Amino acid sequence: MAGHSKWANIKHRKDRQDKRRGGLFTKLARAIAVAAREGGGEVETNFTLRLAIDKARAANMPNDNIERAIARGTGDDKDGVQLERVLYEGYGPNSSAIIVETLTDNRNRTVGQLRSSFTKFGGNLGESGSVAWQFQQRGMIMVPADGIDADELALEAIDAGAVDVEVDSELVTVYTEVMDFAKVRGALESSGYPASDAELAMIPSTPVELSVNETISVLKLVDVLEDFDDVERVWTNIEISQEAAEQFEMA
Repeated sequence: MAGHSKWANIKHRKDRQDKRRGGLFTKLARAIAVAAREGGGEVETNFTLRLAIDKARAANMPNDNIERAIARGTGDDKDGVQLERVLYEGYGPNSSAIIVETLTDNRNRTVGQLRSSFTKFGGNLGESGSVAWQFQQRGMIMVPADGIDADELALEAIDAGAVDVEVDSELVTVYTEVMDFAKVRGALESSGYPASDAELAMIPSTPVELSVNETISVLKLVDVLEDFDDVERVWTNIEISQEAAEQFEMA
């Protein structure tokens, strides 16, 4: 699972440098609205909404924006736009498997953007189920490594039910079964390990190793896809080496 924490590190640094804050807030608001529509507006009973709000707050999104997004989702502030969550699957460069999670009010627009990008980078958009079998859903909790005892955190996580823990210089990434996600996150927070990010992730069952240049070509496609307003998250089955991560960031 090592590639995913490295990509998370890259994204964290990119987010800190993101000049399109308005675009980020739009994505976060859409995620909050859909979570509220699908599971109600109470964070105590809607874990997906809690995750969406946590991400918004981590990005310093104003509370008024968050409340308006919840109201849109629950119908208290109808704006006439109906979003739906759609997963797309495809093959990127070098036969990499890619899953794209979207929130869209226009499937034709979204699929057109995705297909064009896949084609541009030498891949192709596939049918439903074409690559999903290569992934499994896991809870993914990321805790900043600075100033903590990573080994102690790992023991706490495993005792709470984590299935894997990955440590690098910037993040400790904890993986859980979906059903144990909230429990493990709560246990870590209670022990003084607040997450910098936490989400339900699609993790490859068998990550694929590519050369540095091949890896960078996949990351370029992932980066383009994540910039679309309709795209929430992108998952790939490639292993990201430290060298590839560093070269991609310098590109």
